[in-house]
Amino acid sequence: MTLVLRDVRPWGGAAVDLALADGRITTIGRNLPRGTAEIDGRGDVLLPGLHDHHLHILATAARRHSVDLTGLVDAAAVAQALVAGRRHGGWVRAVSYDERAGGLPDAALLDQWLAGTPLRLQDRTGALWALNSAALALLGDTPPPSGAERDAHGQPTGRFWREDQWLAAALPAAVPDLAGLGQDLAALGLTGLTDAGANNGPAEAALLVGKLPQRLVLMGSEALKPGAGYALGPLKLLIDERDPPALDALAARIGWARQAGRNVAAHCVTEAELALFIAALDQAGGARAGDRIEHGGMIPAAFIPVMAEAGLTVVTNPAFIHDRGDRYRATLGAEQWDELYRAGSLLAAGIALRAGSDAPYAGIDPWLGMRTARDRLTRDGQLLGQGEAIAAAAALALYAQGEIAVGASADLILCAGTMTDVLADLCAERVRATIIGGTVAFSN
Repeated sequence: MTLVLRDVRPWGGAAVDLALADGRITTIGRNLPRGTAEIDGRGDVLLPGLHDHHLHILATAARRHSVDLTGLVDAAAVAQALVAGRRHGGWVRAVSYDERAGGLPDAALLDQWLAGTPLRLQDRTGALWALNSAALALLGDTPPPSGAERDAHGQPTGRFWREDQWLAAALPAAVPDLAGLGQDLAALGLTGLTDAGANNGPAEAALLVGKLPQRLVLMGSEALKPGAGYALGPLKLLIDERDPPALDALAARIGWARQAGRNVAAHCVTEAELALFIAALDQAGGARAGDRIEHGGMIPAAFIPVMAEAGLTVVTNPAFIHDRGDRYRATLGAEQWDELYRAGSLLAAGIALRAGSDAPYAGIDPWLGMRTARDRLTRDGQLLGQGEAIAAAAALALYAQGEIAVGASADLILCAGTMTDVLADLCAERVRATIIGGTVAFSN
C-alpha cells in the first residue's frame, strides 16, 4: 500500500507531495503518481511525529479509571470524591492525593474517609501508595515487602513506598485499556513513547507490545532484554533521596549496563539524587553518549558545566511547571525558581535536551509541555523561572526530532495552518492527521 500526502509543507516550507510505503517515506516531489490512498494536505504544515520521551504507560492507562484527587486540599472534599468513586466497582483506586488535605495517608486516615470498601490511594509524587484496612486484609498472609512501613509493634501502617510492582502482583487489578489510550495519544500527535518504568521486565513488555499504535521504547531493569515490538532503552536507575542506593551498588549497575551495551537513565528530581548519579558515573568510568538524566527537577547552576562536559542528555518534564508551579512558588525561594526543570540554560550549554510528560504524574498533552517550556506559566498564570524559557521552535523540537526525508520513518503529523500559526498556538487542536509507520492512526 502506498499512501500519498498531497500539497503538504514540511516544517512549513515549500508545498510538495510525499509517498509513503513499507513504513518509510519513499518519494518527495510534485505531482506524484496516484497512491492506494491519499490525503489532501491543503497546504498545511507537515511535521515529524511527536515522541514522549518519559512516561509510565500502564499507570497512565489505569489513571483513566481512577478517582482523580488533583487540587483537593480539604479532607471533606477528598472523602466525598472517594465515596463517589465507590459506585464504579468493588475497588476504589485514587491518585494525585495532596497531603495538605490530611497529612501523609495511612490505613487509619483512609478508614476515616472510606471504610469497608478496599481503597488504594497514591500520593501526588507517585512514590507512595496507601491502603485502607479493607485493602490490607486482601493481602492475607503475604509477607509485606521492604517498602512497607510498619509501626512500633511491627504491624503494617498501610503505607507502601515505591512498591508498585509488588502491589500490582499482590492485589487484584484489571488490565487497563491500552488501545483507547493509544488512540487518544495519536490524536495529540504522539507517534512514539518511551516507557520509563524502572521495574520493566519481560512481563511488562508482554503487556505493552502490540497494544498501542505508537512505536515503543522500553527502559527497565536488568531483566529486560531485546524483543520484538519495542526498542530496548537504557537501564533505568531509580535514585530516591528518601532511601538512596549505595554509591558502590549504583556504580556496579552502571558497570553491568556497560557490559551489556546499554545506556543508563537515572531518576534525578532533587539535587542530592543528581549528585549521586554523577558520582556513580565517575566511579564507573564516566558517562557515555546516550546516558540520561530523567526529570532534572532541580539543577543548581554549578552542575551545568559538569553535565555538559560529561555529554549527558536531560529529559525534562516542562508540564510540571504548569501543573505544580503554584505550589513551587509557595514553597521555594525565588532564587531557586530558575533551577526547576531547566531548559534555556541547558540548551545554551550545549546539553542535549528532550522532553516527556512523566504521565500520569503530569499532564499527558505534549503541546502543554511545549507551551510551558516557551512561556514558563503556572496553572494560575504566574511566571516561574522565566530565565529558562525557550523559543517556540525549540520547545517543539523537544518532542519532534525526526526527519522528513526519503528513507526516513513515515511517522508524521499534519497540522492545520502555517508554521507561524503552529508555533503561535502550540496546541493539539491543529493536529489533522497522525501517521505511524505509514498508517493513519488518527484523522480529523
